[in-house]
Amino acid sequence: MLRALNILLTTLLFSLSSAVFAVSVEDSKGTFTLDYAPKRIVVLEFSFADALASVNVSPVGIADDKKPTRVLKEVRDIIGEWTSVGTRSQPSLEVISSLKPDLIIADINRHEAIYEDLKKIAPTVILQSRGETYQDNLKSAAIIGKVLGKEGEMQQRLAQHKDTMQRFAEQLPNAVEVQFSIARKDNMYIHTADSYAGGVIRALGLSNPEITKGDKASRKVGLEQLLAINPEHLILGPYSTPNIVDTWKTEPLWSVLKVAQNGNLHEVDANVWSRCRGIMAAERIAQDLVTIFQK
Repeated sequence: MLRALNILLTTLLFSLSSAVFAVSVEDSKGTFTLDYAPKRIVVLEFSFADALASVNVSPVGIADDKKPTRVLKEVRDIIGEWTSVGTRSQPSLEVISSLKPDLIIADINRHEAIYEDLKKIAPTVILQSRGETYQDNLKSAAIIGKVLGKEGEMQQRLAQHKDTMQRFAEQLPNAVEVQFSIARKDNMYIHTADSYAGGVIRALGLSNPEITKGDKASRKVGLEQLLAINPEHLILGPYSTPNIVDTWKTEPLWSVLKVAQNGNLHEVDANVWSRCRGIMAAERIAQDLVTIFQK
């Protein structure tokens, strides 16, 4: 009788313990539930690595495009070494499996096609990263914090982030129009008001050009289309040097742009502004803008 009671008590305690550590969140596929605090985590986007680093958690694997320096330096400084699982667009399922993860964090836009395969390796929470807005990113970070069993710590970090961004905003002019664009060898893509960078710009009290509102996150433009937008400040992230802007500068139409007339063309790290995203990435963007406007 005593042995039976002990077994019953042990079972109850185990059930209570599992209930304590169980977490349930809404991801891009519905309800995701995990009944343990994950220790071996693989992330398939830079913004997810940023979220982990924000609560001092190190992933065992990152889809880092086989270029570790694409991971934000502030993130690298916290998380230390990891194993590359390939590119964000085509992560290696074999390498991911070899790491024996107990949690995978994937992007709905890039990884929906391999979602079922990822779930066979480890529980997979799938969120939005590529194409997400700044506010979406903060919501994803909060979800990740909860899944990690670090909800309190993440909420503290998000509150700190809000204060940090406010301090940066106080050092910037109000409602000045800023357009961020990526320049490649033969084309330019503007990041619209619906983009991650566009959201960060607005959060800092600056503004996006009216013509880019209600548009998709990025849009290819020619010189005439850029002139139609004609921003007060053009923040340029070069993906190649030389690039399309070097060509445009030799054309008469370039001199009509406000940024050409007023010297308000500014270059930034395209990787930070476009690829990284995340809490720490937003703070880097804010610091860049303060540096630009306080020159």
